[in-house]
Amino acid sequence: MSEDIHRDAEPVGVPARPNALRPGDTIGIVAPASAFDRAAFEAGCARLRALGYVPFFNDSIFEKDIYFAGSAERRAREIMEMFARPEVKAIFCARGGYGCNYLLEHLDISIILRSPKIFAGYSDVTTLLTWFSDHGLMTFHGPMVVSDFSQADSVDLASWSAALRGELFEVESASTVGMKTLVEGSASGQLYGGCLSMIAASLGTPYEVRTRGKILFFEDVGAKPYQIDRMLMQLKLAGKLDGLRGLVFGEMKECVQPGGQDYTLEEVILRVVGQLGVPVIYGVPSGHVTGKNVTLPIGGEVTLDARRDGASLRVDVAVNP
Repeated sequence: MSEDIHRDAEPVGVPARPNALRPGDTIGIVAPASAFDRAAFEAGCARLRALGYVPFFNDSIFEKDIYFAGSAERRAREIMEMFARPEVKAIFCARGGYGCNYLLEHLDISIILRSPKIFAGYSDVTTLLTWFSDHGLMTFHGPMVVSDFSQADSVDLASWSAALRGELFEVESASTVGMKTLVEGSASGQLYGGCLSMIAASLGTPYEVRTRGKILFFEDVGAKPYQIDRMLMQLKLAGKLDGLRGLVFGEMKECVQPGGQDYTLEEVILRVVGQLGVPVIYGVPSGHVTGKNVTLPIGGEVTLDARRDGASLRVDVAVNP
């Protein structure tokens, strides 16, 4: 059993930056979790081609095993192959769903680290984003082929292009509906996190998240406010909210109590994190969103500025330009 269980290991130093993605590059597509709709997959691939990239995937990606995109061995082998192929410059996930936790024992992190590449996804893929980041590979919380590229206006191309080409960019409340300050302050550091449900589910396993010293990002979809409360309290009681530099919450799409509620989700969040002594912002639209999905680097350097009159998240260069 891993010695990392029940303790927050020291964070990795400067993460390995993959090379920037350029027009004409080959993007390897993997399905590490749930099976998906083939028509939506083909629409997403067509969008990537229209943007100037070359989608590459194995025919085995269309396999199904109950609700998974094939066996755990197939899905893990697919990821390892994409990291090994020299012509593949970035790896995008088809969709999330469920199943990435099955892959961890089948992946050889040493081989992955020898060939650092852009690896992007969200939702259940958080399990891989954080584990890769814990071992020194910068990853990307952002749009997926079936979930986002297949639909018009579901990808924030400005942040996606900037993040994957090695350019600075900023997400600001002035131009982002619903983004606001919950606790004032400012902080700089490595961004870390993803889907709150997946972060909480890592506790007590050899793949437990390493949050100390980070600016922590949480987002989720369809969780009731009391469930958000419960997961945040679980992380707090496990010591995973200790030593943070700041907190960033996503849109928290459809995280409401059916039938209505006489309180806000922001109030629920502040009951747990309001006294941590770190700045907190809410409403950064990355992951499960109603509009355009913003790309964020997990392990990348960011600056959080939470003011009474607005909020911003500035993202430093995350890849080798």
